[in-house]
Amino acid sequence: MSKVAVITGGGSGLGQSTALRLAKEGVNIPVVDVNEEGGNGTVTMLKEAGVDAIFIKADVSNHAEVKNYVDKTVEHFGTIDYFFNNAGISGSGVYFLDSAIEEMDKIVGINLMGALYGVRYVAEVMLKNGGGSIVNTASSAGVIGQDSVVTYSATKHGIIGLTKSMVAEYGKDGLRVNAIAPGPTETPMVKEFYAANPEMKENATKGIPQKRLGKPEEVAELVTFLLTSKAEYINGEVIRIDGGFTNTK
Repeated sequence: MSKVAVITGGGSGLGQSTALRLAKEGVNIPVVDVNEEGGNGTVTMLKEAGVDAIFIKADVSNHAEVKNYVDKTVEHFGTIDYFFNNAGISGSGVYFLDSAIEEMDKIVGINLMGALYGVRYVAEVMLKNGGGSIVNTASSAGVIGQDSVVTYSATKHGIIGLTKSMVAEYGKDGLRVNAIAPGPTETPMVKEFYAANPEMKENATKGIPQKRLGKPEEVAELVTFLLTSKAEYINGEVIRIDGGFTNTK
């Protein structure tokens, strides 16, 4: 029987790349995104790849909409085996004391509360079925401090706390929860951020030992490994995938 992987932020970037990579493993995928065009586009590509896929529109900062995407997944597929808890936004790139309170609330709502809500409802389904595997998207800004992204960084540090603490509570029940910490990666979100802050792209690239940004497909390989592999003793880990960026900090 085919496995089922919920992917939030599946309409573009890391979510879309991971969906397409998981399709190669025959995994069926409910694609969750607030962007209907992007989400439906991913579904079309997945069906062309030969797997079952549906689009579920959701603002992950709304707990009712998170519960709805979980309920609709179970209704359509019957279960949830894997969860790529990935939806997120970056912010404007201004220094913290220049940040609008509204922007801070939005970043926390999507990046942190959205991730918490997702794990809350997805893990409930997984534990009823004997376990499952979750990968949360943190960031290089979740393992080191970085300027111009204070609120974003705070949410990504929170993702790591979520990851480790869920294992402490539910590892014994068959739940695996790991996190990825990508450095600057060529996703639409990062491209938009750097378009607005070009000097930051130059600084970031200089600080990466491999002297380039990451590719979404590279991150997708890591997420697929963590979700689906038989290396089931990997639990509560935060895997950096950043070309050595944080290794030099």
